Amino acid sequence: MGKRTGFMEIKRLSESYEGVAERVGHYHEFVARLSDADAALQGARCMDCGIPYCQSGCPVNNIIPDWNDLVYRGDWQRALQTLHSTNNFPEFTGRVCPAPCEAACTLNINDDPVGIKSIERAIYDKGWEMDWILPEPPQHRNGRSVAIVGSGPAGLACAQQLARTGYAVTVYEKSDRIGGLLRYGIPDFKMAKELIDRRVAQMEAEGVVFRPGVLIAGGDRQAADSAGMVGEEIEADRLLSEFDAVVLAIGSEQPRELLVPGRELKGVHFAMDFLRQQNRVVAGDRVPEQILATGKHVVVIGGGDTGSDCVGTSNRQGAASVTQIELLARPPESEQKPKWWPYWPDKMRTSSSHQEGCERDWAVATTRLHGDASGRVARLEAKRVQWRRDETSGQMQMTPIAGSDFERPAELVLLAMGFVSPVAAMIEAFGVEKDARGNAKSVTEGPLAYRTNVAKVFTAGDARRGQSLVVWAIREGRQCARSIDESLMGASVLPR
Repeated sequence: MGKRTGFMEIKRLSESYEGVAERVGHYHEFVARLSDADAALQGARCMDCGIPYCQSGCPVNNIIPDWNDLVYRGDWQRALQTLHSTNNFPEFTGRVCPAPCEAACTLNINDDPVGIKSIERAIYDKGWEMDWILPEPPQHRNGRSVAIVGSGPAGLACAQQLARTGYAVTVYEKSDRIGGLLRYGIPDFKMAKELIDRRVAQMEAEGVVFRPGVLIAGGDRQAADSAGMVGEEIEADRLLSEFDAVVLAIGSEQPRELLVPGRELKGVHFAMDFLRQQNRVVAGDRVPEQILATGKHVVVIGGGDTGSDCVGTSNRQGAASVTQIELLARPPESEQKPKWWPYWPDKMRTSSSHQEGCERDWAVATTRLHGDASGRVARLEAKRVQWRRDETSGQMQMTPIAGSDFERPAELVLLAMGFVSPVAAMIEAFGVEKDARGNAKSVTEGPLAYRTNVAKVFTAGDARRGQSLVVWAIREGRQCARSIDESLMGASVLPR
């Protein structure tokens, strides 16, 4: 695979970033893809390891060694075909996936892993520039129809797989534009929305019908309106009567709440409301009373990717200061590779947004928010906590540290503490059972894979598994498509 001695001779080369001073002045992508020559050198680092753990570490089981080798040899078109055989949207994962494949890379045992994610992006970008990415309409239609509710990565992957197999697919989206989380949850500086538009155009040419601005009765009207919903509503029963199958790919949109005094103050917002509004402005929309960080001391509560996106957006809006606090303890600077490999390691992760300017603090529990005379948030009160493993249960337990209380300025507080479940009313509108966490209940194996208790209704992505990664949503969308095909046609040629 690649050059047999490449991993010993060639060092990992990362993609280059535009300078901080320049990139915080705009909302465009600022990561430069690897040149063809550099991508080939990185492909050459892929060692003949025998067991490619990168494939099992990748949720869509990308055939990584093969396309690394093809890039090394300069056969970019076959590399693109190999990449697309397992992943409908490498342009998304090549930008926003945290790359569990790299954590599982055999070279990562004692060295820097192969730059798989950067090679993946380079393959797609090369394919687009060369006009190799074309619609793949089916040769025959099978007379069956499927409605997909939600146009995030799970819904789009499911739709494309089914359309190419001959189904009449209609995708319903409550927002005014297609893309779900990809469109309104991920900032433009991380992923340009033109990438979504390209795929939508391809899928329309393949026969997929998109219906944006449509809320299925039972959905969150307030969230739909804030996302620019046009206003049409359709009853769940209508979809069940008009289509042979319905897929719930509605994501996990119910945010985790902060239950402290002062939560009701003005200037305390869920992260997605903040991010969604800015994405709409970048798209050219006018957003009255937009949530802005300009000139404010911003505190982001939550240490994950959504919190990081709030940091980058706040810096671009001209915040006076940005602080990100996390309830969990500070992770180690680097992973203990023998302990974690090939699994996802516990280690400090610093994003490009953090590098643009952000104070970070860990093991901090918010206890109260204080407001000014106008009812706007002004200060955040918190205390430090200690995490210890309980000897009986083995679970980590949090204990407040006495006398550790402190305050900090907070004129805009963004809640980025994750999501707990899909919108319950939407699931209930279809009569679908929920699991213990409030997700749409289904299994992923066997003859009933991805099917709910309602015979016609399937589910995939975050709506089924809970808050997760884009790459997991793509995997579930693809597998759900196969399950639908098997259910309606008796067999399927679609890959798992």
